[in-house]
Amino acid sequence: MANHHHHRNDDVLETPVLDVEAHSLLQRISEEGGYAYVSMSTRAADGDIRAAEAAREMAWEQLHSGPWHSVLPVWRDAYSMACLHVAKFHYANGEFREALRVLDMGLIMGGMVLRKDLDSAVEKATERANALLRVSEESVDGSANAKLITNQNAINLMEVVEILPKRSLSCKLVGKRSALSLEGFMRDYFLSGSPVLLSDSMTHWPARTKWNDLNYLRKVAGYRTVPVEVGKNYLCTDWKQEMLTFSEFLERIQSKSSGVPTYLAQHPLFDQIQELRNDIVIPDYCFAGGTEMKSVNAWFGPAGTVTPLHHDPHHNILAQVVGKKYVRLYPASLSEELYPHSESMLKNSSQVDLDNMDANEFPKIQDLEFLDCILEEGEMLYIPPKWWHYVRSLTTSLSVSFWWGAAPSSPTS
Repeated sequence: MANHHHHRNDDVLETPVLDVEAHSLLQRISEEGGYAYVSMSTRAADGDIRAAEAAREMAWEQLHSGPWHSVLPVWRDAYSMACLHVAKFHYANGEFREALRVLDMGLIMGGMVLRKDLDSAVEKATERANALLRVSEESVDGSANAKLITNQNAINLMEVVEILPKRSLSCKLVGKRSALSLEGFMRDYFLSGSPVLLSDSMTHWPARTKWNDLNYLRKVAGYRTVPVEVGKNYLCTDWKQEMLTFSEFLERIQSKSSGVPTYLAQHPLFDQIQELRNDIVIPDYCFAGGTEMKSVNAWFGPAGTVTPLHHDPHHNILAQVVGKKYVRLYPASLSEELYPHSESMLKNSSQVDLDNMDANEFPKIQDLEFLDCILEEGEMLYIPPKWWHYVRSLTTSLSVSFWWGAAPSSPTS
């Protein structure tokens, strides 16, 4: 037994990849002129906590020295390395939540070289944090079966139509197909580029039952740090990003305050939190066309989050796990009728705010045909490439989007 204990010391966060890669990583950093970082990092490895914090600060500065794509990749790995050093100190001191916060920053902002170490360190720190929690049992929120959404959150269609954009649900609804086969999907929708609502295709997802359970979400992800957006939407002036623990985030999306929504939007949460990844299933439909997955993103938020009218270059399936959303779609063939922004970064976004439509400023959109639907819990919506879409949550909502394969019209992307 003593021998076994020698191999795996539970008070030490092991970093096998870092141990092997540290030398060549520091070499690459010094070649980019990061001498101060190298000296701090070396002192950190020798047990100096202040040096570890300083190295992390230096790498952070480098990550914010210019636009993201211009940051040298080696600095992203330097940041991960510093996060591992700092986390090791927290861990050894029994500060498991602090260790997790730092490790998550490494996962979100860092490079790929040390990813395996970050993942296994997170697993170990989560285990230890949860073990402490069980001892103190502070997690009981009074009810063993606290739900994110209860039946009291049922919505009244008449009231909903009031808050939706003009003409909503009055045009043409997206067609719905139950348990559609992959062949049927390819033949009737994928090849012709037509949207469709897919029902009864998520019944086997563990997330369908687990994610409405607040205690489950807190248990598997409560201490984890996530990036969120605060503000009506990304085109607004008051829009900003924040880092919150997942527990803090859950508090916010339940509160009935009518303030600005907090939205965990377009974040690759499932690369970050393995337990949640295990709760979802990549739909078979995403293998249509034989290309690879581009990204799987989480869209978690309260009622009232809005994604303004825009289009994407990929095939897209939006899977609704908890709650309901309203989605409006305009065909890919439309462009100037929807007044796209002229700056190249925003060419895929419309200038039209469907919630406050100015008829004089944007006359062409008034009479355009569109498709729309209420995306119900347990349904998936297929949005073909380049179709314009506007999305509004009607309740607290947890959705997952799957992007795959570029549009054939753009072989470059």
